[in-house]
Amino acid sequence: MVKASDFGQDFLWGVATAAAQIEGTATQYGKGPSIWDTFTAKNGKIKKSHKLDPACDFYHRYTEDIALVKLLGFKVFRFSIAWSRILPSGRGEINQEGIRFYHNLIDECLTHGITPYVTLYHWDLPQALEDEGGWTSFSINAAFNAFVSICALEYGDKVKNWIVLNEPFGYTSLGYMLGIHAPGKTGLSNFFPAVLHTALAQAEGGKILRAEINKANIGTTFSCSEIIPNTQSDSDILTAKRVDCLMNRLFVEPTLGMGFPTADWDVLEKFQIEYGTWRLQERMKFDFDFIGLQNYFPLVVKYNAFIPVIQAWEVKAKSRKKPHTAMGWEINADSFYNIVKQFAAYPNVKNIMITENGAAYHDKLTDKRVEDPERIEYFKLYLGALLKLKNEGINITGYMAWTLMDNFEWAEGFTARFGLVYNDFKTQERTIKDSGYWWKEFLKS
Repeated sequence: MVKASDFGQDFLWGVATAAAQIEGTATQYGKGPSIWDTFTAKNGKIKKSHKLDPACDFYHRYTEDIALVKLLGFKVFRFSIAWSRILPSGRGEINQEGIRFYHNLIDECLTHGITPYVTLYHWDLPQALEDEGGWTSFSINAAFNAFVSICALEYGDKVKNWIVLNEPFGYTSLGYMLGIHAPGKTGLSNFFPAVLHTALAQAEGGKILRAEINKANIGTTFSCSEIIPNTQSDSDILTAKRVDCLMNRLFVEPTLGMGFPTADWDVLEKFQIEYGTWRLQERMKFDFDFIGLQNYFPLVVKYNAFIPVIQAWEVKAKSRKKPHTAMGWEINADSFYNIVKQFAAYPNVKNIMITENGAAYHDKLTDKRVEDPERIEYFKLYLGALLKLKNEGINITGYMAWTLMDNFEWAEGFTARFGLVYNDFKTQERTIKDSGYWWKEFLKS
């Protein structure tokens, strides 16, 4: 049985959250609209037409929620700063109420002996900037850099642990290529400029934090999935390589000074030529103190000539009769082990934190209790794989469960429950799930 003490005294255990998914008060206290406020207002974009506001009403309830983090025994609380709460128009005038809210939240963490890890961009771009083209627009980088500077100067004395971006492949692909997340744009003509400006923001954000904050510990996070060819045919193996370029390599390699992974996919080579990305290689490079990895599932892919550009098709866990969560995501701790090893193999990756990992199930509140044995088993499996990695000498320094409480899960609305704490979205009553109590005991072990 894996114990918390097996990871060593200095190992950091935490829970992760994101502003747009929990805060609520989308139009109050001086906050400007974000792309997710706009996107959720459109019919048919979110499951069951769920709306972003009031989410978990964390803005009003953060003191009781930080008390829950403390009660469960976690030492790290990861949250994000809503850009449009600080700068309602994305740039220019600063909203002092927004500034004050995050000061209060940080102080609450510190009072309870909880270390804040602050994410600067967790997908909620100010709508005013999206109106100019958002991440596809060249002007986004100056606006982002100004936002980073404000946060660094305002909170840098109290907060030393920073995450520049959350899952850049997630928001560029889902929001600017497939259109299923905000802002709902599609096609390579949107995706590639968004990728380029994001890769620049990732490095430049890190450089600003380094310059402005004394003794800062600076990271950024990447979604990652082991990509497995469905068969050992040449076409499936090459398909897996293409998907790996996109899902795992696209943003980590530029920050390591390697540029975009063009050698394994001619489409990326054309992107490099068209946008002259080789000229920006130095600007995209930054030596992060840690990288955050966020893993939820492996991906089994096969060649499909009818799918444009990527020519890949996912073979779902269900059809392969593999164990899966309520989201249909395969449960595979060996694959988690493999993908962390893949990232650890880069020579310049010196420190890895697991900044998100967790599972959604169809949780039911019965007699003030939520029994979720599948989630407990999930964590046991993945923590076992994590310990194996650590014992093999990979420098993994922390793990953050996704997530503290059930929240607004993007296009899934409130239907996907990932929390260690159950939230009744009508009453905002919090109930610790069995998995939350399991963590409480685990962290004492």
